Amino acid sequence: MKKRILSYLLFSAFILSSCAQNVPATLPAIEAEAFSKKLEKLLSFTVPVIGVQELAKTKSNYLVLDAREKEEFKVSHIPGATFSGYKNFDWSVLDGVSKDQPIVLYCSVGYRSEKMAEDLMSKGYSNVSNLYGSLFEWANEDLPLVDENGNPTKLIHTYNAKWSKWVEEGELIKVW
Repeated sequence: MKKRILSYLLFSAFILSSCAQNVPATLPAIEAEAFSKKLEKLLSFTVPVIGVQELAKTKSNYLVLDAREKEEFKVSHIPGATFSGYKNFDWSVLDGVSKDQPIVLYCSVGYRSEKMAEDLMSKGYSNVSNLYGSLFEWANEDLPLVDENGNPTKLIHTYNAKWSKWVEEGELIKVW
């Protein structure tokens, strides 16, 4: 009986530890604590993360890929970002790109971009990061957004009403 209980406890501990996420000890700052907590639960942290302020300062060093759907990208995106998509990822955007080229992917909050970054890493791309908080945090930090023609915009595609709450109220106009 004691052996069975010990086995059960060890098995339970193994299962619990294997389900734990790999939340890094330090994460890029996000001012809204509730949004940060949501991201910690949502992401699996299988890909290195980069903060929006760091990307804003060093964006020219990266190939920045937008892993959302085309209609989201058309509404607004990070200036200089390349549309790659998610459901139908456009692998041609990586034609001629070195496997060690620094690449940052983003989506609305970071979930879809994390999955696409995992795909890139499985294909041998070695310098891939996920933008922590993604476009929502970029917008929350009042960093510039552009529309499909490259013109500044205050519109942001928030995917749906539920996810819209993670974009702070202010000058931004939420659409979905």
